[in-house]
Amino acid sequence: MRTENLLIEVGTEELPPKSLAKLAVAFKDNIHAQFSDNDFEFSNINWYASPRRLAVMVENLVEYQADKTVEKRGPAVSAAFDSDGNPTKAAQGWAKSNGIQVEQAERLKTDKGEWLLFKAEVKGKSVTHLVAELTEKALKGLPIPKPMRWGQSSTQFIRPIHTMTLLYGTDLLDGKVLGIQSDRLIKGHRFHSDEPFSLDNANDYLTQLEKHYVLADHEQRKAKVLQQVEAAAKAEGAIADINPELLDEVTSLVEWPVALTASFDQAFLAVPKEALIYTMKDDQKYFPLLDQNGDLKSRFVFVTNIESKDPQAIISGNEKVIRPRLADAEFFFNTDKKQTLGSRLESLKTILFQKQLGTLFEKSERIASLAQTIATMLKVDPALAHRAGLLCKTDLMTNMVMEFPDVQGVMGMHYARADGEPELVALAQNEQYMPRFAGDKLPSSDISLCVALADKLDTLVGIFGIGQIPKGDKDPFALRRASIGVLRIIVEKQLELDLVDLVEASIQTFGDKIKTDGLNPAVTDFVLARFKAWYAEQGVNASVVQAVLINRPTRPADFAARIEAVKSFKSLDVAPALAAANKRVANILSKNADISADKVEPSLLVEPAEIALADAVKLTEAKIQPALEQSDYAAVLTELALLKEPIDAFFENVMVMADDQDTKINRVSLLANLRSLFLCCADISVLN
Repeated sequence: MRTENLLIEVGTEELPPKSLAKLAVAFKDNIHAQFSDNDFEFSNINWYASPRRLAVMVENLVEYQADKTVEKRGPAVSAAFDSDGNPTKAAQGWAKSNGIQVEQAERLKTDKGEWLLFKAEVKGKSVTHLVAELTEKALKGLPIPKPMRWGQSSTQFIRPIHTMTLLYGTDLLDGKVLGIQSDRLIKGHRFHSDEPFSLDNANDYLTQLEKHYVLADHEQRKAKVLQQVEAAAKAEGAIADINPELLDEVTSLVEWPVALTASFDQAFLAVPKEALIYTMKDDQKYFPLLDQNGDLKSRFVFVTNIESKDPQAIISGNEKVIRPRLADAEFFFNTDKKQTLGSRLESLKTILFQKQLGTLFEKSERIASLAQTIATMLKVDPALAHRAGLLCKTDLMTNMVMEFPDVQGVMGMHYARADGEPELVALAQNEQYMPRFAGDKLPSSDISLCVALADKLDTLVGIFGIGQIPKGDKDPFALRRASIGVLRIIVEKQLELDLVDLVEASIQTFGDKIKTDGLNPAVTDFVLARFKAWYAEQGVNASVVQAVLINRPTRPADFAARIEAVKSFKSLDVAPALAAANKRVANILSKNADISADKVEPSLLVEPAEIALADAVKLTEAKIQPALEQSDYAAVLTELALLKEPIDAFFENVMVMADDQDTKINRVSLLANLRSLFLCCADISVLN
């Protein structure tokens, strides 16, 4: 059967750069689903995207669907014929819908009865007949939040469509997609290739577009942007500030990338670099240049979409564009410094944090109080923690942050330094938000982490306290992220803090604004539950986390220590047997919950195996006590692993459910003691 590469290209007006790659990948996935579901065989699908096109190449696509046998079961024979053997209306209607007479129907016999059956061989349709329909379905399934209409048409898409190409090898496939007739004409670069060109073969798509100044392969184009920007930076003896999001966006803005270097007035370097970098990257899509010390240079790289004969004119134009943006930042910075952060506290009373929880001023007071309490727990300066917490939201009232919201925190740090605040207080203004995202840095100072913990806990306790618990994927206050932040700070900084104590301290700062019944355990359990996601990202088996979570250790650092111990234990050869034995013990204890298992009575131990286990349990209990006091759970589980032989011998030779009631109770008590030994670290019975 014939196979060819199928090109599907949708030529449009400029597509939104931030969602271009997402749209292209979704288009590829939808095309894959449509052709797979319709029984077309192919080897692979590649996606392409540039500002004015979305395209896929379906490789080695067979020309026809696979033939298939269609079976449609009809009514039961008992209902298909009346007492005289004549077809009922139900049978006649079913037969008519399948284009046959009732007597032409086959019979399907099963254990449950006999039914009428229609069976037919259906020949596969060609790609020519179905491609337009399947393509339209794929396009209509794209994640487009706000589709638009254009001209007099009722067709909707993310941007107006100008061209549609359905090319199977050298064959142009006829059909309309979203109202646009398929054509060989492909548009090249908007400026370098004025007239559309005719594409003769789908296999020539990329090479022909490149001749018309379009790099349609998004990843190839991104690699070229990165290479050009890094080369331009190297020529300046600098390092380009490149983040993945900006690189993707710039790649999606150009079809023929050309990197150029420009400059701005060095006087602007007196403004904190973060504000300048923000406006260059986020507003202008430029790549700032940093020296070897990480300081901003008065040079930047930008990527243009044309290969100009006069690049200096483009450079000059971009320098003119950036100047007023940097001047705004300079003006905001100088104006903001005329007023201290402390003097802005009063203005926080005008900004609502949450209707039931009050203003940002009230939140700042709660953060300050809680940060002070945490500082006392950690034996660091509570006065500095209180001051840092009190000021932590004041930079939100500055001109700079109002204009450039992403520099909140960092500008607070610069303004606090300008105000003469202690360095630790200034540093905390920025580090209060750490970690901002997965893998982000943690606060570097004790004062900063006190404020960071206080801020996150205040939000968690407050939102839970008014009953707005996250449900499903809805988490408007980012409580899951805040919880992960709390855990990371405590675990990675190895802080001896208990979530129960922290949550209770936060509750006390709210007064009567929140409902406190059951609040502490609800918040604590919510935070502890985030360990599952955290460790899942690290590849830790879910059963390991569950084994620890069952015990509900509320000190995160202690929780993490148990996880590491259980991970090591799970890798031991004896782990499966001990896990199974623990599960057996747990089942016995659950079935005999009415027995008050107390101390083991030595005089009632008669079997050698139960005497040996009782002695081993008692000896192990004494051995692991020092390790438990040091939270050395690895040593505890290593010692417990030695119990495998006496446990195996006990279950092989001893009948727990003895006829004598006292003996039975004594053996259940022995197993309860054994179980409690293991539970001092984790419930290994759930390991798999």
